[in-house]
Amino acid sequence: MSIQIGNLEIDLPIIQGGMAIKASMGRLASAVANEGGVGLIAGTGLTPAELKEEIIDAKNKIVNKGGALGVNIMVAASNFMELAKASIEAGVDMIVCGAGFSRDIFEVGKESGVAIVPIVSSLKLAKISQRLGADAIVVEGGNAGGHLGTEKDSWDIIGEIAANISIPVFGAGGVIEPADAQRMLDLGADGVQMGTRFIATVECEVSDEFKNMYVNAKKGDVVEIASSAGLPANAIVSPYVNKVLEAATKKPTSCHNCLKKCTRTFCVNERLVMGHEGDHEEGIFFAGKDVWKINEILTVKEVMDRFRTVFK
Repeated sequence: MSIQIGNLEIDLPIIQGGMAIKASMGRLASAVANEGGVGLIAGTGLTPAELKEEIIDAKNKIVNKGGALGVNIMVAASNFMELAKASIEAGVDMIVCGAGFSRDIFEVGKESGVAIVPIVSSLKLAKISQRLGADAIVVEGGNAGGHLGTEKDSWDIIGEIAANISIPVFGAGGVIEPADAQRMLDLGADGVQMGTRFIATVECEVSDEFKNMYVNAKKGDVVEIASSAGLPANAIVSPYVNKVLEAATKKPTSCHNCLKKCTRTFCVNERLVMGHEGDHEEGIFFAGKDVWKINEILTVKEVMDRFRTVFK
């Protein structure tokens, strides 16, 4: 079951979520693209030069023309537009943007021919996105991993939005198993975006310690925290997450002004890097609420093959 997103014909309507900082990079994104899906490199936290290099390296790894290579960039990032333009210069197929909303990015997409796909959590923003020229939308619920735009689960918002939007709709939040993807389709989605499931893959470049946090997670281990980005976020319980919950974090001693707005109660970028490197005591481990369903680390091909039957 292929799907049209702008000028792109995608063999398998699966978008691999863009997970910063440096969780979803070129190796993972190119593997997803080679299986016919949309692989996303997380641009947030990188310099424009670093992002360009990652895109070019990923493009060189893609041999299957049925997929696509994109980037995910937080609108909340202070260099959002710089990263978007660097992505286009490097030849990316798609820009997915969340953690805020940008009207300007749609004009950039029209001028370049690059597909623009915003992440939204309400019918109002979905309609605005369609009117401004979005090629598709990702509808993300509060059960997803990382930064969130709503407290409602994906299952509670996807139906209304899909019924009132004519561009492709991808459901995100809670998609771990093929049955979850089928549930999204039954609610009216055209495809799915998965982030959490792709962390626990061989190709994901985070540490084994981080991946094993996912494999060993139990139901209820994911809690909502107040990110320094000014948004709520879902993370696995850990010593540092408990400090965040108790408002016992220390302000960072240095700041790179990577976010347009930051509470500076702690540095979320720094803590995510620590988590991805496997620092259990000091790191933050973003994850979707249904991470407990994951019990093994698979290759990207194995993950995609399991979902192919849903998209016949």
